[in-house]
Amino acid sequence: MPKRPPYFAALRVHRRRLFAWRCAAPVLPLAACLAAMREVHAQVQSALAPAGVQAAQILELWHLTLAVCSLVFAAILLACFVALLRAPRADRATPPELRSIEHSEPRLRRPVIVATFVSAVLLAGLVIADVLTDRALSRLPVADAVHVELTGHQWWWEVRYLPSDGAPGFTLANELHVPVGRPVVVSLVAADVIHTFWAPNLHGKKDMIPGQKSTISFRADRAGTYRGQCAEFCGAEHALMAFLVVAEPPAAYDAWAARQRALALAPSGESAMRGQEIFMTGACARCHTISGTSATGRLGPDLSHLASRRTLAAGTLVNDRATLARWIADPGALKPSAMMPPTRLSPSDLDALVAYLGTLE
Repeated sequence: MPKRPPYFAALRVHRRRLFAWRCAAPVLPLAACLAAMREVHAQVQSALAPAGVQAAQILELWHLTLAVCSLVFAAILLACFVALLRAPRADRATPPELRSIEHSEPRLRRPVIVATFVSAVLLAGLVIADVLTDRALSRLPVADAVHVELTGHQWWWEVRYLPSDGAPGFTLANELHVPVGRPVVVSLVAADVIHTFWAPNLHGKKDMIPGQKSTISFRADRAGTYRGQCAEFCGAEHALMAFLVVAEPPAAYDAWAARQRALALAPSGESAMRGQEIFMTGACARCHTISGTSATGRLGPDLSHLASRRTLAAGTLVNDRATLARWIADPGALKPSAMMPPTRLSPSDLDALVAYLGTLE
């Protein structure tokens, strides 16, 4: 079986640890419970482990909403419990009590009025907190920002870094690299159906509607690799449409961007050179682009630096040579309904093609 990215294994570990945490919660001190919960959620994409100022604002709003709703829920349960305790007892022979139909119950009027007033105040408070959070999210300074255009396809992400400071732009797929502490402005485009950009460790959700452009801005304040996901059902492979946001120190980001701007390396070994010939003369070059070559296809992801990416098929598979060979031979077997058709090659030609793609660092 092809290997899954480490996030799938992390999710299984997350579930086991979360179950253990829930079982141990009644006997652990509160501080220990909270620390365990933070450690569990830090391993997978999670809005509970913010890595940027905007995600932290959203988490504060969530905590406030959870606290208010929990208090209201507890108050309702308490009122129901008191009502059950104070209710008069009856048996089958007791006649029905119908006086409340014709006469008001003044003893209940005051509690109902107070409860209604408190509910209105709490709801108004949540609305105000929501508006203030939204204003805080929109006030992120975007001076000296990195500008990226992100296009959602069925079912992968095209990432185009726009030219800046005289340096040319470049294109890759399913990965965003951002410098820590520097704002990023992402222009969102949907190529086919509605998609939704969601990187919960960094920001909230933003819809991507065909024919309309929108933007989302965020800043990563902590280095790390954060998983994102399409959050709007967009077809059969919606659940397998993920991306990575790699936040790294500015120097490391600049070095990575310089490598991405460079032309793809020319193959040197005999097998890789044979693989390049297969790529250029076959159907691959009609769908994919490799910089510095005659391959300029636009239907599929840009493969100029494919070997430097961590995953294949929008976060579905680990990017290694064995999995890449399986993906080329029959994408539908690994990601059903994938748009890429099978590539029928002999074993030797497939090995040569994989060897060539493996040189595209």
